[in-house]
Amino acid sequence: MALWTEDVDKARTGASLPFPKMLTIDDVQEILNVGKPMVYALLRSGELRGAQFGPRGIWRIRQDDLSAYIDAAYENTAERIAAGQLPAGEAEDEQQ
Repeated sequence: MALWTEDVDKARTGASLPFPKMLTIDDVQEILNVGKPMVYALLRSGELRGAQFGPRGIWRIRQDDLSAYIDAAYENTAERIAAGQLPAGEAEDEQQ
């Protein structure tokens, strides 16, 4: 409990709040360079953690959760490459 009190005291003095940075769908779309439907699909599937807020159910994604998704995607891709599951031409097709 004392830690929370210290954090609140820091907030009153102008220090940053103890809450994570929250990203919008547009932020995630830009960072991943994908379309909004893809971001919504990732959220609905649970691959990307997010939460809906307010009566309109606006999505927000913690920066840490996006980082975790990106790290997991890299690990998954490396495993697929090592297992020979990534077709040789697939990476070349995206560069064109």
